Order: sequence, then C-alpha cells, then structure tokens
Amino acid sequence: MEKLVRLIKESKYCVALTGAGVSTLSGIRDFRGKDGFYKQKGIDADKIFQLSHFLRDPSYYYTHARDFIYNVDEKEPGIAHTELARLEKKGIIKSVITQNIDLLHQKAGSTNVIEIHGSPSRHCCLDCGKEFSFDEIKAILDKNKIPSCGNCGGIIKPAIIFFGENLDESALSNAVVEASRADLVLVLGSSLVVQPAASIPLYTLEHGGKLGIVNNLPTPLDQCAESICGDLTKFFVYTGKNI
Repeated sequence: MEKLVRLIKESKYCVALTGAGVSTLSGIRDFRGKDGFYKQKGIDADKIFQLSHFLRDPSYYYTHARDFIYNVDEKEPGIAHTELARLEKKGIIKSVITQNIDLLHQKAGSTNVIEIHGSPSRHCCLDCGKEFSFDEIKAILDKNKIPSCGNCGGIIKPAIIFFGENLDESALSNAVVEASRADLVLVLGSSLVVQPAASIPLYTLEHGGKLGIVNNLPTPLDQCAESICGDLTKFFVYTGKNI
C-alpha cells in the first residue's frame, strides 16, 4: 500500500479502472468472487446478459435482474467510490473507467466517468426506439410485470452492453485515450477477465505508464504491476490517511 500510494502521489495523470469488487462494499454482489453471482445455484449468469437469449426471452433477464440491478437506486457509494471522487476533486484521479453498471461513481461525486459496459439509467424499445428511464422500468418490475413497449409492444432493452453486443464505440475510444495518456492506471476490484475492458491497462503500459492493482483475486496482468494489494477497504482507508 505504501508503494502504491507513493506512485499515486508521484503520478501526473492517474486513471482508475474499476470492476465489480468496488461495489461489493456497497452490498452489490460481484460476478466471479467467492460469493459472486456466477456461484449462485439455479441461475445461469451468462444467460441473463446474453443478447441472443434476451431477444428470445427478455423475461429471464428482467426476472433475475429485478433484485440485482433494479435496486441500485437503494445502494449507497462505498469507500472506493467516495475516495475516488475525493481524489478527483484533489486533481489526482483524472478519470474513472468502470465496468460497473450501478451508477455509484456518479452518486459519490465522480464527474469524469466512462461506463464501458453501459448502464440501466436508460432503456430503449428495440422496435420503435421509444426511450424509458430507470424509474419507469423499475416501477413495472415492482408490479411483477415484464416491461414491454406500450407504444408498439416491442422488447425494451436496457442500455447495458450484453454478451454478443459490441461496446459503445465512443465510450471505448474515450477509455483507450485516457489509458494511453495515463502515467499510472489503478485496477480496482477487477479480475481483468472480460474483454476488451481487461486490455485497457495495456494501453498505459504500452505508452510507458505504470500499473497498480488492488483486487482480492489474481489477474492476468499481476506480473506487469508495480504494486499489488488484496484488500480494497484497507487500501482506501490507508489512502484517505496519506493523500
């Protein structure tokens, strides 16, 4: 932690890449951790976010996402979110690139957030293009109904990037630009498994920058990191006292 905090202090352009681990501190389950979504019996987590299956049966997504995604408005930012927002205000963190879809970085006060996997803040009918807000869809789900377009009866899809769907080109391009510019990229709470997000730190390394990792599981880039920590809470408590 000492070494990583020193690297943060010395950096001129520090960028954070956050994964599901930062939100477990807010009571949101991660995907691949020991108690993650992928370990839950009776649920095929890949199927929930598989575009081809969603187009055949959107009810599977909405049924299982009701208590996983459509309660994020009830969650509060954790220490990772609040510390990153604080460090942004100090001019240390320049941007947060997040794999998360829970909107907690914005809720904590971060202003330069790149959501490479989208978010449920906006939904759209795949047939007529009518847009729906998070609150509108949540209200339908709270009545134990599956959303469908009242305008044309079409499937309503959240602006979340599903498996089998290309990432938003603008978000990905912005993330690559930020990572390429960074002299230090902090990987926080991500196992760096899902591509292309997992490759973003490589742009920093290829441009001569450094990598720091805080995650409770190994990542494919551990051997490239200047410093590795395993506990997000301890790291950000230490950061709060020393930066």
